[in-house]
Amino acid sequence: MKTEKHEILLRVENLVKHFPIQRGIIFMKTVGVVHAVDDVSFNIHRGETLGLVGESGCGKSTTGRAILQLHRPTSGHVYYDNKDLVAMKGEELRKMRRKMQMIFQDPYASLNPRMTVGEIVGEPLAVHKLADRKQIRERSEHLLELVGLNPKFTNRFPHEFSGGQRQRIGVARALALQPDLIVCDEPISALDVSIQAQVVNLLEDLQKEFGLTYLFIAHDLSMVRHISDRIAVMYLGNVVELTERNTLYSNPLHPYTQALLSAVPIPDPFIEEKRQRIVLQGDVPSPVNPPSGCRFRTRCPMAADICKEKKPEFREVNPGHFVACHLV
Repeated sequence: MKTEKHEILLRVENLVKHFPIQRGIIFMKTVGVVHAVDDVSFNIHRGETLGLVGESGCGKSTTGRAILQLHRPTSGHVYYDNKDLVAMKGEELRKMRRKMQMIFQDPYASLNPRMTVGEIVGEPLAVHKLADRKQIRERSEHLLELVGLNPKFTNRFPHEFSGGQRQRIGVARALALQPDLIVCDEPISALDVSIQAQVVNLLEDLQKEFGLTYLFIAHDLSMVRHISDRIAVMYLGNVVELTERNTLYSNPLHPYTQALLSAVPIPDPFIEEKRQRIVLQGDVPSPVNPPSGCRFRTRCPMAADICKEKKPEFREVNPGHFVACHLV
């Protein structure tokens, strides 16, 4: 199934998600907020894979969950097929969720240990009342076969499977409602290296067959380059750079992106020996009290006075290449 990649399926505009910090035993008082996601904007085209990368704690997973409304955004808009998900509630939002699914990071925690595999994979169909018991069983068997598992495994429980097999079950569950968009929240980070490639290849095969659109969240830059069409780089709740994958790796413009890519090993000892590593000083600031102006300025080797005073605009510096940096 072929899709037009220039058609915008998902549009995220000025997305913000803050988590309140509360203290007290009887009377809870808000004493601060965690700035998990702050003013994030990007588009995802139908049929493409957008990679979302960054350090742990930078807001990648929260962005994915806020898009699906698992975390209701503090402000901003998420347009799916030009319909604002943030403005939806109740039954209207529940119907939209059929078109959007999620593959979770931990294959051990995301599957209910008391349910059989058939019940887990068929649960979305039962929740949305789209099939009877016999149809759910048949559909579950078909989905297991689709992700490379024996369809006769429907009566087994999650503890009887390996990590890679459990993640395949998670993929099958995400496909049950035939969605257009799947948010892959670090789907391979908990798996062995030998299994990671199998799961990524499975995702690519399913995308070609069903015309799926992925938001692929990860911190493995080499794997993101393999699977993504475009890549967005996050730092402390902000997207700092967004462009096509080959452009990002050949011509990174933001200092943070340059530092990230310098840490990716190259399988050529001669090139690896000659290239310069960029080692960032200090630690990532707390999202409770982020720096003024540019979030990256406290660790940036190029920081100037304007970086402290003014937040950089996320702007297009080359066709399709967006950067949030005063010095680019």
